Amino acid sequence: MYYIYHIPGKKIGVTRNLNSRVTLAQGYKPDEYEVLDSSEDIDYISEKEIELQKSYGYKVDRKLYKNLFKSDMKVNSTEQTSTFPCARKDLADLLLDNDGFKWTTSLGEFELTEESRRWILANAKTSMYKDDRCYIYNKAFYEAFLADTTYNKENIFGLIRDWAEERGIYDKGDPKTQLIKLYEESGELAQALLKDDKDNIIDAIGDSVVVLTNLAHLVGTDIESCIQSAYDEISNRTGRMKNGTFVKDTI
Repeated sequence: MYYIYHIPGKKIGVTRNLNSRVTLAQGYKPDEYEVLDSSEDIDYISEKEIELQKSYGYKVDRKLYKNLFKSDMKVNSTEQTSTFPCARKDLADLLLDNDGFKWTTSLGEFELTEESRRWILANAKTSMYKDDRCYIYNKAFYEAFLADTTYNKENIFGLIRDWAEERGIYDKGDPKTQLIKLYEESGELAQALLKDDKDNIIDAIGDSVVVLTNLAHLVGTDIESCIQSAYDEISNRTGRMKNGTFVKDTI
């Protein structure tokens, strides 16, 4: 499904994932934007976006949405990296619209799948040469998906989601129950910290990550995107330590 979203006073755009594109990437909460139209017909939605941009008086896109992400997208692969032809903030839509796309690297053939998209979104970096390009390291992708069929630290979240799916958590659970479980795990972590019980500290932190992974899935996103969004926000943050806590600088 394609959605035409409107951020009042800012822009009108199209996306297939409102949470990823508008909330996580651009920072607007659901009550700060509206959906003007939706359709599975990309031709209709592409024409409608331009029509609405004109009627609202916003800058009109030079290309129709349907022409932005062609299935024959070109990935520039070098020995070290694979570079995607879009800005980091547009990467989610590019990958979604090119599901199944394959490209050749020095380490073999790479493919866009549900799991590899999550990994790419969590690990992609903006090019130092062009803001409208982003890249991944080929070796890291290879190690995560081709070097070994077993799960490792790079894709442990996928294992957690598989576990939750098999046990019906996504079919029968809901975000509120996961939030309650997070409170419970936080309480156990607090007790373990007060007792300086390292084993239970590790256990409580791990359980909290599992709960957060499932909570993210149940609200329509994934924990990798949430972590990436948080890192993007803090990466250039400055501040100082005060009473054992990092206090960010105020503007």
